[in-house]
Amino acid sequence: MKTLFILFQYLVPQHLLSRLIGKLANARTPWLKNLLIRRFILRYGVNMQEAAEENPEHYACFNDFFTRELKPGVRPVDNSAHSIVSPADGVISAAGDITADSIFQAKGKAFSLTALLGGSGDAARPFQEGAFVTVYLSPRDYHRVHMPCAGTLKKMIYVPGKLFSVNQTTAENIDNLFARNERVVCFYDTDAGPMALVLVGAMIVAGIETVWAMQVAPASHGLNETGYEQQHPPLEFGKAEEMGRFKLGSTAIVLFGPGAVRWAADLESDRPVNMGEAIGELTPASRQV
Repeated sequence: MKTLFILFQYLVPQHLLSRLIGKLANARTPWLKNLLIRRFILRYGVNMQEAAEENPEHYACFNDFFTRELKPGVRPVDNSAHSIVSPADGVISAAGDITADSIFQAKGKAFSLTALLGGSGDAARPFQEGAFVTVYLSPRDYHRVHMPCAGTLKKMIYVPGKLFSVNQTTAENIDNLFARNERVVCFYDTDAGPMALVLVGAMIVAGIETVWAMQVAPASHGLNETGYEQQHPPLEFGKAEEMGRFKLGSTAIVLFGPGAVRWAADLESDRPVNMGEAIGELTPASRQV
């Protein structure tokens, strides 16, 4: 079955399928969007009591439901001065050190740091020998992405690519997965030096948005093939402040430079995390940066 699932992903028109699902998810016909939302809640056990709007029928479309806001306080944020918090609800896929240009993916698989960040050696260099954490967002999770720590946005890069699934089965069987899929890379300056937050697209993900640029992926016609980079006037973000969202599930990857952070001792694969939960801390040395 695993082999058939992987083969299916190679054969199916990934972008066409994902864009068609995106149009369906944006449909505003009441009976259709209500059916989609209610079936999804039942299938994945979504906890609507956490949502700012609990009534599924009050959402204009499935995408609005999927990117729903939570009630204040349901995701307590660790406000310790030096803590790093999870950027999203989900499960830890992997966490650890970046070895030169290689980042661990799963069971003997790895992906290229340089490729992940769009192919620029200059962009990758500050993160070599640094640290990473990968958070997988399942369909039932809250799908807004927040800042792991306070930072200043410097630039954003849209990188076109494939749309393979990013679940564990695919991660264990497709090389360089996260550096092959469509993604949005956001670079920040923080108290611990440079940080990158990468939003990785996946099959049937209808879109990736940031709070400053709105929809980034899928990009406008023509940009899907070439990608683009946007420099930004400095935009300040506080710890746990929202920076983007996924329309359907995917993966967020956080990168820091060498010696900047120390992950929590229990931060291991398959550990569930909530947005705002402490997953590490700045090292004493990085606090002086």
